[in-house]
Amino acid sequence: MGMSEFYGATDDKESVATIHRALELGVTLFDTSDMYGPFINEELVGRAIKSNREKVVLATKFGIVRDPANPGIRSISGRPDYVKSACEASLRRLGVDTIDLYYVHRIDPTTPIEETVGAMSRLVEEGKIRFLGLSEAGIPTIRRAHKTHPISALQTEYSLWSRDPEDDLLSVCKELGIGFVAYSPLGRGFLTGQIKSVDDLAENDFRRYSPRFQGENFQKNLDMVKRVTDMAASKGCTPSQLALAWVLAQSETIVPIPGTKRRTYLEDNCGAVNLTLTPQDLRHLDEVAPKGVAAGNRYPDAAMKSLNL
Repeated sequence: MGMSEFYGATDDKESVATIHRALELGVTLFDTSDMYGPFINEELVGRAIKSNREKVVLATKFGIVRDPANPGIRSISGRPDYVKSACEASLRRLGVDTIDLYYVHRIDPTTPIEETVGAMSRLVEEGKIRFLGLSEAGIPTIRRAHKTHPISALQTEYSLWSRDPEDDLLSVCKELGIGFVAYSPLGRGFLTGQIKSVDDLAENDFRRYSPRFQGENFQKNLDMVKRVTDMAASKGCTPSQLALAWVLAQSETIVPIPGTKRRTYLEDNCGAVNLTLTPQDLRHLDEVAPKGVAAGNRYPDAAMKSLNL
């Protein structure tokens, strides 16, 4: 996402180099969406993986509709006709014949999930997609969708400062055999320890509008990150590696997808796979970052209404 929008300045050359370096390091899952850019991130990813398509598990999403004339205006659609047209457009932009994992980016409350997933299942029959995913879906929706066609992955925010999935979502995924893809596992960069002030963010960085990055919330969250940073120092790793290792330690069926647009941070993130957390480490992290520790909602109020539907 950040390679094309939302996180300040972009650099396509460095982004492509980062994707190529990820492949060298053994990263295989690449996650994009038609709404990133909008549209241009799929084109970027498509160019970057063109000569390595067979090595990549390619995931993209549909459902958040952005007005081409005014991308700030958004709506949500899961209508069957839109599912089909969105998929075909993504295939063209990505330059591929098949999308490995196709997500409903947000649930359309006006369209029964059975109709949306039914349209996706027809795309599977046509060979245009391989597996189905949901993003930020509530438990009743997950169960209904899974009855219509097997759901392979649920993508929801999960990190040391966003532990809500531990309430019920993770157990339902385990029950149904659905993999869990943890987005923003670094708390939108906050858990890296690199952000000390809102002024560290570009003027056009969407995080400036996130409740967790505003006012008193910012300082409270900074205090928590300081504790994570101190623990990372004692472990001889970076805060990012510690935060990612924590996600990896939760289950073999949970896959974190940290986003970055620079090779330096990519390499740091990948180092998390070499970090082993002991039971004592995990208990300490539960004390440092207990469930509900983050101050502020994950998104502004309007965006919160589209979650967990």
